[in-house]
Amino acid sequence: MAFDPVQFVTVGLNGLTQAALYFIVASGFTLIFGLMRTVNMAHGSLYLFGAYLGYSIGASVGKTGEGWVLAIVGAFGGMALVGFLMQRFLLGWMPGQDLRQALVTIGLSIIVADLLLMNYGGITYQFSQPDVISGSTAIPFAVGGKYSTFRLFLVVAAGTIGLLLWLLLNRTKLGMIIRAGIDDRDMLSALGVDVPRVFLLVFALGAGLAGLAGVMGGTALSISPGEDARYLLSSLVVVIVGGMGSLGGAAIGAMLVGLAEQYGLFYWPYYAPLVTFGIMAAVLALRPHGLLGRPA
Repeated sequence: MAFDPVQFVTVGLNGLTQAALYFIVASGFTLIFGLMRTVNMAHGSLYLFGAYLGYSIGASVGKTGEGWVLAIVGAFGGMALVGFLMQRFLLGWMPGQDLRQALVTIGLSIIVADLLLMNYGGITYQFSQPDVISGSTAIPFAVGGKYSTFRLFLVVAAGTIGLLLWLLLNRTKLGMIIRAGIDDRDMLSALGVDVPRVFLLVFALGAGLAGLAGVMGGTALSISPGEDARYLLSSLVVVIVGGMGSLGGAAIGAMLVGLAEQYGLFYWPYYAPLVTFGIMAAVLALRPHGLLGRPA
């Protein structure tokens, strides 16, 4: 295949926007798995559940702009509530028990996937974005000189979410409590802080981000059965490559995975998965804790 610089740029933009979606999903996974050390193998189900919930909310409103905004709010709030209940009644009873947490959340993800399939069937759904972020934007070096406006919006949204999470964790009292609770939970409890309540809020926030990403992904791509496993696996790879508990690492990991996936699919379609997992293997070989991670 002859090298086409215009096609190369377009595939790179696809990889960047895919990385933005991966980061939004993985940012929630980083909070839950990377920071709290809670093994939540149902994170992909939260993504898919949020996407379907958002679609139902948007379809009930009808108007494209208002429906999409309400879908975002409803998916975030709905999955935050589900995450709160998961942590309160399931995972909160087994802190530090990685195998038990993994088995419980795997079982939960299977149940959720079957219930969603029963209710929505195997049909592929897609959101209609508001007019202000629909259509295309002029990009001189892209194919046709244009690129999807919503996909560019997705990059901006991911950057905004990353900045807000960084400010929360590093510039607020709540963030200080979260980081202290992760490093020394017993000492923080001795100081009178209700650590389980703090972790409930963190888990709810991480789950809400997964639901929000479901609407974003359903708008940029589509919603269909099986997406839960795909985004769970992607989140795992992103967190492993970037490093446990590091938002910056999650951003770098998402970019590496997104670009590798899109360039691999375009230039080496039969070997694309090997490119992604080759990056993960190389990072683990050279930096076992990830690019910006630290020992657990």
